[in-house]
Amino acid sequence: MSRLFEPLRIGQLELANRIVIAPMCQYSAHDGTAADWHLIHLGNLALSGAGLLVIEATAVSPEGRISPLDLGLYSDANEAALARVLAAIRAHSPIRVAVQLAHAGRKASVRPPWEGGGQLPSAQGGWQTLAPSALPHTPSDPAPVSLDEEGLARIRGEFAAAALRAERIGADGIEIHAAHGYLLHQFLSPLSNRRRDAYGGSLENRMRFVLEIYESVREAFPAQRPVWVRISATDWLAEGWSIEDTLVLAAALQQRGCAALHVTSGGISPQQNIRVAPGYQVPYSRRIKAKVGLPTIAVGLITAPELAEAIIANREADAVSLARAVLYDPRWPWHAAAKLGAQVWAPRQYWRCKPVGHEQLFLGEGA
Repeated sequence: MSRLFEPLRIGQLELANRIVIAPMCQYSAHDGTAADWHLIHLGNLALSGAGLLVIEATAVSPEGRISPLDLGLYSDANEAALARVLAAIRAHSPIRVAVQLAHAGRKASVRPPWEGGGQLPSAQGGWQTLAPSALPHTPSDPAPVSLDEEGLARIRGEFAAAALRAERIGADGIEIHAAHGYLLHQFLSPLSNRRRDAYGGSLENRMRFVLEIYESVREAFPAQRPVWVRISATDWLAEGWSIEDTLVLAAALQQRGCAALHVTSGGISPQQNIRVAPGYQVPYSRRIKAKVGLPTIAVGLITAPELAEAIIANREADAVSLARAVLYDPRWPWHAAAKLGAQVWAPRQYWRCKPVGHEQLFLGEGA
């Protein structure tokens, strides 16, 4: 039996298999509100046969968006639109759906990638960015405003409020985005956090805000539904956040009931030097899993079913996460199941599409 297609439990959430669709920004929302694109895009991915679908970075406030076109969960209109999307998914797919709650911090107020990125001036719809310290992401960016105690309290409240909305729309879980150079990662990394108060300096202090955010979300979300964290395991820069730091954070999160870590890397600085290869981030997942015992989701150029199978079989991670690979091939789980001799869910409307030699590919057919 394929290990990749074995069931998995994240907290109390049961997944049909160990394939996760990673959150991928679409830059297609209006004032944070999901549009028809999200219904089509997420509906398509919901038919993939994966065990879990994580909705793209969903801002907890307007200024927490990466771009003006980012998804949000901070208004009644945002909530109603995402509820519509989840209802459509639930009507046609058994896939589990989680929401990734996020705040972009100093990397906010930028153009979408097909417009070249880069920060937007206020005259073109941009806004003042926020960060732990008044250090811009790049030298050409405007400096962010360093958050004071009132600002920190406001953001904790915004994460908690978004978690309540996630409960109301029926999200199966919440992923907190503390990776890729966004606000929570900015607090963790000494490259972006130069504070001299209780939220800066020592590793314990730099972890403080992330742990407070986790606790605020965990308290606001039903206990039977899991909350986990996406973390950049390393900054890929000397003097930056490291895997050793990540192990300390992972242990602290585990003590607070965190269900898993979604392990990625980088994003804090354009100076990073990442050595990319298939599965290049898996060693971080393996080390966290072995050292701390916290369930991990591995990511990073995992495109071949054989590689995904080996990662699970070798206990390097509990699940694998696909991003660009599943955009390119939205039926990746079907093709992986065929290659690995496993079975996978598919909507009955598509049962006729099985290739010759794979008559038992789809679960439930003929039942």
